[in-house]
Amino acid sequence: MTTFSISLIGIGVSADAFAAALTRGVTMCRLDYRHAAIIALVFAGFQMLMPLLGWAFTARFTSLLAPVDHWIAFALLALIGGKMIWDSVSGGDDAEAAPRSIGFRRLLLLGLATSIDAAAVGASFGMLQVSILQAVLIIGHITLVLSFIAVVIGNRIGVRFRRPAELLGGLVLIGIGTKVVLDHLAFFG
Repeated sequence: MTTFSISLIGIGVSADAFAAALTRGVTMCRLDYRHAAIIALVFAGFQMLMPLLGWAFTARFTSLLAPVDHWIAFALLALIGGKMIWDSVSGGDDAEAAPRSIGFRRLLLLGLATSIDAAAVGASFGMLQVSILQAVLIIGHITLVLSFIAVVIGNRIGVRFRRPAELLGGLVLIGIGTKVVLDHLAFFG
């Protein structure tokens, strides 16, 4: 598999992380580059870890998670998206001047939820004899850059349209989770 092909896969698997990072940027009252970097690093870390795990445990890992991976991703994304929707309609603190940061535990759950499909990609890398080190480095780099950019874009959108954007962001996360389930059911149905 060529570097270009792996890069395209990296863009594909980082799409969920991009959308999630965009929604996190929306919730910041002021852009905090340190928080943006942490968010991007967490997403990139999970996007590197999951293909590596999928590759390392190709047969065992995939067969254990395959029946429920889509439900796990849906549940995590729906919980986080639901919380964002709740925050957008419940009032919250619009007047706060400090940037709103995401809880680290919630960020880790979001990183995990957006990277579950990358485990299947890693399993396919194992079957295709792809250099896993090259693949995870490319995927991690792409996810890092795209996620950081997404936080910045999300913040610029969110400064003006915080509540509607946060509501939309929550709906997007739930939509991503629903798409994961529907794709799985269509593929196996």
